[in-house]
Amino acid sequence: MKKILSWMLLFSLTSGTAQPIPWSKIRTPAPGPAASIGSAANGCIQGAQPLPARGTGFVSLRRHRNRYYGHPQTIAFIRDLGRAVAQHEGASLLIGDLSQPRGGRMPSSHRSHQNGLDVDIWFQLTHRPQGAARRYPESKDPPSMVRADGRSLSQHWGKAQRFLLYQAAMDPRVDRIFVNPAIKRALCRSEQNRKWLRKLRPWWGHDAHFHVRLRCPKDSPDCRRQAPIPKGSGCDASLAWWFSEEARHPKKGSSKKARPTLPAACRRLLH
Repeated sequence: MKKILSWMLLFSLTSGTAQPIPWSKIRTPAPGPAASIGSAANGCIQGAQPLPARGTGFVSLRRHRNRYYGHPQTIAFIRDLGRAVAQHEGASLLIGDLSQPRGGRMPSSHRSHQNGLDVDIWFQLTHRPQGAARRYPESKDPPSMVRADGRSLSQHWGKAQRFLLYQAAMDPRVDRIFVNPAIKRALCRSEQNRKWLRKLRPWWGHDAHFHVRLRCPKDSPDCRRQAPIPKGSGCDASLAWWFSEEARHPKKGSSKKARPTLPAACRRLLH
């Protein structure tokens, strides 16, 4: 659990403060065949594709950030999930950040999303995709699925949200999905078949949106996959820890980890 705490502290130090980042100044993807390079938290992408502003079953929000690029596998996943939601729910997904044109570190909001294989998807669906971008500017997020106490689900959670997570988790391209611990626990209690819950990984925040991370594609030999998920559904003591005092009130550390060396291929894309 100490390892989890150290990741939490590092995430809090790097995800919320804006600072000059050279990757965010690049406005176009790198030419060449698509390839995810490095890891989600230390990588980049060549040949990224832009997600359209709208498509069947999805709408992309906050495009002024220029974070709507991804590996073709990521774009295909969003399109497939959007079609499934449109057919089953008659609604559209609200898509948040993917990656920057060439990936790399962002000046705010994320430590990951660097190699084109991450995407944030809001739990809230919309039946009016035409005006979704205006309804949810930077200052207004879709509603949280978790109550203020952080222990139970809010009135906004329903069958549509369960369907959305199930569809994403059952996709073989998906490596893991980050959700709020309260969402994971509620599903552990309600699902008779818990096998599909294995990919749902508890993490702070992620109460209004969930974070999908795809597997390294076959066309990306320099992609670095995150450590495999432990066996089992995750409905065990490791989940209970997230509701402990240690997890809810972590002690702040004084030391900062050195930033890992950027892969050589990413340095070439950057410069």
